[in-house]
Amino acid sequence: MLDKLTDRLDFHGNALLLRSERQRALASNIANADTPGYVARDFKFSDALREVGEASAASSRAPAALQGGAARQYGTTDPRHIPLPSAVAGTGNGGLSVSTLGYAVQAQPNMDGNTVDMDRERAAFMDNAVRYEATLRFINGNAKTMLSAIQGQ
Repeated sequence: MLDKLTDRLDFHGNALLLRSERQRALASNIANADTPGYVARDFKFSDALREVGEASAASSRAPAALQGGAARQYGTTDPRHIPLPSAVAGTGNGGLSVSTLGYAVQAQPNMDGNTVDMDRERAAFMDNAVRYEATLRFINGNAKTMLSAIQGQ
């Protein structure tokens, strides 16, 4: 019963973590706009959210020992391997792995090898900021709805 109430909050919580990680990647691109040879990085939010959702669904269906635990979470094939750190720290349910972060498509070539398009990066940064705020509002609304249901109002 409690799982049905918290599933929406888990989904929005994962979305919030991914939005903040995308904001960090976009900010890094903007900060390195004048760095020669810098390659812009980004990831597809929908694919990353689907990956996190599948990882959390799999972790709720079977014990971690059957899934390979942390070794499977970070993409290692043997428990003795050193796992790569997750790009989304503290998710504990798969998160966005470092290998998920891809390269942005270059619109205009630069002579110095830099692939950052400032107009595109600023637009993506603001779009992501607005969506981050919307996700916060969804979480706040869900919490208020649950609180009013608990209080019987």
